[in-house]
Amino acid sequence: MRRRIMLPVLTVTALLVSMFLAAPAQAHGYISSPPSRQANCAQGRVANCGDIVYEPQSVEAPKGSMQCNGGGSRFSVLNDNSRAWPATSVGQSVTFNWVITARHATSTWEYFVGGSRIAVFDDHGAQPGATKSHNVSLGGRTGRLTVLARWNVADTAMAFYACVDLQVGSGGGGGTNPPPPPPPTNCGTAWSASAVYNGGAIVSYNGRRWQAQWWTQGETPGTTGEWGVWRDQGACS
Repeated sequence: MRRRIMLPVLTVTALLVSMFLAAPAQAHGYISSPPSRQANCAQGRVANCGDIVYEPQSVEAPKGSMQCNGGGSRFSVLNDNSRAWPATSVGQSVTFNWVITARHATSTWEYFVGGSRIAVFDDHGAQPGATKSHNVSLGGRTGRLTVLARWNVADTAMAFYACVDLQVGSGGGGGTNPPPPPPPTNCGTAWSASAVYNGGAIVSYNGRRWQAQWWTQGETPGTTGEWGVWRDQGACS
């Protein structure tokens, strides 16, 4: 009698464990610098972007697309070239910085201009950290252009997409990005547990400046961990 009771329980438990192990982890990420189109939307630099302001890290679609939104039904605003997308002034070499909000094994990172691939970085299935950076040469291109970046997940058929608008000069700055701005000193608005914050929002808490990486409410800065919603930007006054 006891064997007839325990065997089904063990079978169900094993099934649940195997399903849990087989389910791939969620991967999310976007280019924060130079700001991608979704980053500009999340930070309020471009108005009327729709839901992308709450989840700039979620531009996910099957691999192989050449569209800013990955060709899916969501976030089609990112494909609208008639919008006044801010363009970052750069030289011939650009460092693209990704914010990884959920890490996942990666096959390759690809960068395209006008349908031509200008760079590829092969991670051979490695898991990225909380951030990822790639230095990409623009191959002598000048003027305004849009770079499409594609993060190809290793163990699924999906990829994450980001388009970055650039204004490329003659390379007079030594072929590098402009120097980073000095550390922030202004604390900004005090954090409130009842307030709703979109990605890019700046608050102060316990004498430090914090930036929201995506939509949040009620999550205290300094308690969400290394890969949490609040990014510590240092002491402020």
